Amino acid sequence: MPNSHERMRRVLNVLVALIGITVTAPVMLVVALLVKLDSRGPVIYKQKRVGLDRRGRADGPGERCRRQGDLGGRLFTIYKFRTMTMADGPSAERWASKNDRRVTRLGRVLRATRIDELPQLFNVLKGDMNIVGPRPEQPTIFAELRQEVTGYHQRQKVLPGITGWAQVNHGYDQSIEDVKKKVELDLEYIERRSAGSDLVIMAKTMPVMVFRRVWE
Repeated sequence: MPNSHERMRRVLNVLVALIGITVTAPVMLVVALLVKLDSRGPVIYKQKRVGLDRRGRADGPGERCRRQGDLGGRLFTIYKFRTMTMADGPSAERWASKNDRRVTRLGRVLRATRIDELPQLFNVLKGDMNIVGPRPEQPTIFAELRQEVTGYHQRQKVLPGITGWAQVNHGYDQSIEDVKKKVELDLEYIERRSAGSDLVIMAKTMPVMVFRRVWE
């Protein structure tokens, strides 16, 4: 994609992030207070995720071996409202299951509505993420999935996002098959990404947040 198109997409994502922070600031303040009252621990949960890989190298047999020692992309710190209890070790790198006992009562609501992702608007301003793009994964899980799922690392060709084509067309990951389906959707997005497609995905994200509707 020409650099001018990428710059246009980036400007659009930053503008939407700024508007989003302005509009949702009262909501974020209320949620921060509720998180603090609901359970012990910090309001904002920070975690390392794998971001953009600027090298863009081929994935031949020799390259695959060399890449096993790297992280797949630049690491960054992602921000979320805390949705898990601290006593059960939420820092462990593993998927949260649908009925995960680590998730608090408030956390279930925040996850279902995706409100826990709102602090990532600041990740967008920092340049770690876009509004739209493949969801970033934890380093250990990323390393495992890169070995198990064909083309998984190719998701790192673009900045990760708060929402994406995979998120509006598929629910939370519960199995390796879910991951494979989402990778297909992510790579489909990367091939046809544009400012227009980003706007469409942003619009489709609202029903997912408000009505928990996944588009087919």
